[in-house]
This record gives sequence, C-alpha cells and structure tokens, in this order.
Amino acid sequence: MTAFRIAPAVTDAFPDTLVAVVTATGLRGHEPWPATADALADLERQLADGTWQPADETDPRIEAWHTAYRSFGTNPRRIRPSVDALGRRFAKKGTLPRINPAVDSYNAVSVRHALPAGAFDLDNVTGDVDIRYADGTEEFTPLGEPDTTEHPKVGEIIYTDTTGVLTRHWNHRDAHRTRVTEESAHVAFVLETLHATRDGHHLKAAALELHGLLTGRSEQTAVHYLSPDHPQVTV
Repeated sequence: MTAFRIAPAVTDAFPDTLVAVVTATGLRGHEPWPATADALADLERQLADGTWQPADETDPRIEAWHTAYRSFGTNPRRIRPSVDALGRRFAKKGTLPRINPAVDSYNAVSVRHALPAGAFDLDNVTGDVDIRYADGTEEFTPLGEPDTTEHPKVGEIIYTDTTGVLTRHWNHRDAHRTRVTEESAHVAFVLETLHATRDGHHLKAAALELHGLLTGRSEQTAVHYLSPDHPQVTV
C-alpha cells in the first residue's frame, strides 16, 4: 500500500487545492484500448473542424497554474505546466502523441478538461508519496533522460517518495524511474486543480472519465481525493 500526502505548507498556500488519485491494478497495456483511441481521434477531429480548441494560458484553469508557478519561483512561460505544454503542442501539430494506452488516456482527459495530469508506476515507487516544498537536497531524473540528475530549487513544489523526486514544478515533468509503460500493471494517475470551489466539477468529471477508460482494461480501479480536509489517502 502507498500513501499519498499533501503537506500542510502546500495546502496553507493553496487552500482550495483538490487532487484526484485514480488507481488501476492489473493494467493490460499491451492490448488495444478502443475507447482511448476513439477519445484521441474525437479531440483531433474537433480541433480540425474548428468546433473545439485546447485551453491556453488565458483560461482560468491554466492561468491559475501560471500564478502558482511564479509563487515558487518558476517561470511558467519557460517551464510550462504539463497541461499548458500539451495543449500548445496539440494546437500546433493537430495531433496528440501516442505513447501507450495508459499515458494516452490521461493525456486525452487532461487536454479535454484543461487540468494537469500525470501517472506513476507504483511498482517503482518507494515508500509513500508526498506533495511538498523541496529543500534543495532532492534528486530528480527527468523522463527520457535516465543519465541526467537535477536538483529542484528550494521552495519548488514537488512530488517525492523516499528515493527521489517523482515530479518537478508540481506537474511540469515526471521522473524516468516511475514512468508508465506498456509493462506497468499497478499505476496511480493524478489530476489537479487549485480552485476546487470553481473547478472541482471539472476535476471530478475528468477523474470519472479516466476511470471509465481504465475500467475493462484493468482488474480493479478506484478514485480517491486529496484536499486540505483530507490530506492523505492510501492506495
């Protein structure tokens, strides 16, 4: 079992935070996921025919992350929140990346609902996961760069386990060690909002949509929520 915790200092600074943790056990990443393929194709079709556009930094859901990044010293136009970077890439290229079914699923949900999303292979997580401010001693190996080691800045918000950092700048980029592949069978997906009062319905709809894409492609799925009132869940 793995606990996900959000530190009091983070909820003090962002008191309307809500994080959905969607877990899946027994994922079957090597088989086709038709519903996910359809979700990606539907978004691409809507973008092509002009009936929908991915949210940009003028959208309140993304603007809130720009403000948060600046609060802990990160320039959000240089190091963008994941959903902002994904939406910009999608708007420019007209297609979403195809990585593997699990990653494609959270990407589709993320860009549709304009909420950051990520995932961790729980079989490669050590101990519990904390969302907290970095103290500067932590180590991070970026996704796709297994020979690179970075050190988050003091005061940067990170996800971390007992071995190292899982995500820098709250939701900019995940770690190589806990990346989700076709082999990943036990995965925790996270979706986040800083304004639950305003956008909590978007987050819950996104979590349910992701849960639906995972159902039938895994043995067991569940949705949990982290908030200032419920700062820990065990998955």
